[in-house]
Amino acid sequence: MKPAQIFHQYIWIINTLRAHRKMTLEELNQKWQDDGVAEGNPLPRSSFNRHRDAIQDMFGIIIDCEPKTYKYYISNAEVLSNGSISLWLFSTLTVHGVLADCAAIKDRIILENVPAGEEYLDTITRAIRTNRRLRIGYKKFEAEGYEKTVCPYSLKLFRQRWYLLASLSASGSSQGESDADQMRIYALDRMTMVELTDETFEMPADFSPQEYFSEYFGVLTNDTPMAHVIVRAHKWMPNYLRTLPLHHSQRELSSTPDYADFSFDIRPTSDFLGELLRHSDGIEVLEPLDVREKMRQMLAETLKRY
Repeated sequence: MKPAQIFHQYIWIINTLRAHRKMTLEELNQKWQDDGVAEGNPLPRSSFNRHRDAIQDMFGIIIDCEPKTYKYYISNAEVLSNGSISLWLFSTLTVHGVLADCAAIKDRIILENVPAGEEYLDTITRAIRTNRRLRIGYKKFEAEGYEKTVCPYSLKLFRQRWYLLASLSASGSSQGESDADQMRIYALDRMTMVELTDETFEMPADFSPQEYFSEYFGVLTNDTPMAHVIVRAHKWMPNYLRTLPLHHSQRELSSTPDYADFSFDIRPTSDFLGELLRHSDGIEVLEPLDVREKMRQMLAETLKRY
């Protein structure tokens, strides 16, 4: 069986259990045949058990069975939460499976391009997996290029670009710097080379990349103070924010037929303010006043160019 067909079967099992919550093997098998997953062939218990094991290995999704009802269900659905690699991988393979069946209409499907840097993903993930330091060449926009040895902590995908979160600790950073001072973000599309070294590093046991980025929107992390930001969403924006929250701290405070107010507990960096500006007159910052004033100044500077 081709890998694409196997992935399609994994995705079908996950989606079916997500939709129906709990199902016996007999119920799964009946729907399996009704949907023509394996050209109408049944789903034997042995095949289902192999798929269960593969799904856990690939996505970290655990399919358990209730002893009394013999119904199967996903016992750790939280692994498919926003921002998780399991969700990203699952979504990517789901889309891949759909698009693989769409060769005949390929000219009618338009995708977004990732600028560059994907060629370094394999080396970087190997370094993360084995805790080995990386030697990278890097060139910022309109700046001199340089090389540096870093300790790779995690990867993040944002706005079609891959970013590496790395630490300079034990790789030439100045003494007296805090852990936060030693952290750096590198865009993969600005890397000129990536080499795996033989040097190893020890990632702090209490470090969490999710926690590191949790107070921010995007990849810009700095000492911008935390703020309780309240925005008013006009026109189409309330439903946009409801269906695609900007940040995990987003809360809806109130709504009227004309607008809705939302709050964010976040560090309002330029990444976040730029996202608000991207929605033009659909978003208005109400509080705090210094963030509202900063938005006004950014809009005023933009108007000067017109």
